[in-house]
Amino acid sequence: MFLRTVLHCLWIGSMTSWVRGLDFNFHDSKQIEVYLQSVSKNYSTFTNLYSIGKSVQGRELWVLVLGKYPMEHKVGIPEFKYVGNMHGDEVVGREMLLHLIDYLVKNYGADSTVTRLIDSSRLHVLPSMNPDGFEASAPPDCVFSKGRYNRNNVDLNRNFPDTFSTAASSSMQPETQAVMSWIQSESFVLSANLHGGTVVASYPYDNSNGGSELVNGVSRSPDHDVFVHLAKTYSYNHTTMHTGSQCGSLTFPDGITNGYQWYTLIGGMQDYNYIWGQCFEITLELSCCKYPPADQLADFWQQNRAALLAYMQQVHLGVKGQVLDVDGNPIPSAVVEVQGRNNICLYKTNKHGEYYRLLLPGTYTFVVTVPGREPMKRTLQIPNGPASFSALKYDFVFQSNSPTSDSVAAESCTTANHSSNNAAASLQAPHFAILLALAGAVAMSGLVHS
Repeated sequence: MFLRTVLHCLWIGSMTSWVRGLDFNFHDSKQIEVYLQSVSKNYSTFTNLYSIGKSVQGRELWVLVLGKYPMEHKVGIPEFKYVGNMHGDEVVGREMLLHLIDYLVKNYGADSTVTRLIDSSRLHVLPSMNPDGFEASAPPDCVFSKGRYNRNNVDLNRNFPDTFSTAASSSMQPETQAVMSWIQSESFVLSANLHGGTVVASYPYDNSNGGSELVNGVSRSPDHDVFVHLAKTYSYNHTTMHTGSQCGSLTFPDGITNGYQWYTLIGGMQDYNYIWGQCFEITLELSCCKYPPADQLADFWQQNRAALLAYMQQVHLGVKGQVLDVDGNPIPSAVVEVQGRNNICLYKTNKHGEYYRLLLPGTYTFVVTVPGREPMKRTLQIPNGPASFSALKYDFVFQSNSPTSDSVAAESCTTANHSSNNAAASLQAPHFAILLALAGAVAMSGLVHS
């Protein structure tokens, strides 16, 4: 009984110490767990802690969510996420996300930007997607260590389904499956994953098979303009990223790059988010050295703080709303298309009949398709949503509940049918082998970052 009391007091003491402030040091998986539990306990009115699954070695993949309604999704409030430490030896992003949490909870109600961010969106933060890899890595290491991969020696950023390729790095890992299930369970609108090894913001596509998406060496998505804007939002709010020259001979104009133009990546997470998750994601490389000395962390925080906040605010780009019937009932799985943007997987409403579409200010024509109804076409003028912390709200209401045509919604886009049947034909098998061999060689030389 005495021992139990002592242990309880020690646990309470550790929880209390976290409230006083998060230090600039590297924190192991247990310390992160205790810290997140402390935050969830002490700021319970606007935070919630949950796990999306476990690593190979059984470590929880903890996510802290911040929002006015932290426990559940609310119609009209967009979902945002940050993912850190996908490669276990790339550790700066892991600590930046912890300090972001610390900054948000301490400034909610005191700082207007922080307060509006939390009240207008639901922010999910996964500090470490690869806790096993972190525990296996060793500081300092600027180039490459065994901690890059998960415990099964798999690169998690080569482990997702790829619409341009049927090649897979290996069997799907528990960390990958956890994130895929997470993406499908929430209506995420915007995301970023944090890496290290250089300083740049990279955007989709990471892969190509030489189809119409490939233009002058750039694998362009239908939302190329939005992705360039998102990447520049981060790079120009970062203190130095926008200069484009940080790490030796590598040069990135404006501090951004198209993923494929940089190097080919098969099975990447950002393409999976965008194509199958209806979630715009970019990759943020935050440090030349993957595992720098801890005494540099305070400087990294000063470099990234404004950029992390500004990027989250972009979740309010474009337009949002519901597709409803004449009685106001939501219509799930309605297809919401923007003319001129032929997404590989058509954007569909969620179970609440909601849609979110990130678009820069301008005029766009929407076509909404519901099985058995005449398609609805509307032209909307989109304002600058992030400035007011709200995208334009527009509901598409079908005036008749009776079928008026034989029109049907497009076939559902799934990883099963799209790996071999997609908007661009699959790569040939010999090309897979060459690309994978090159990727492996580059990784071993320490040049692969994302």
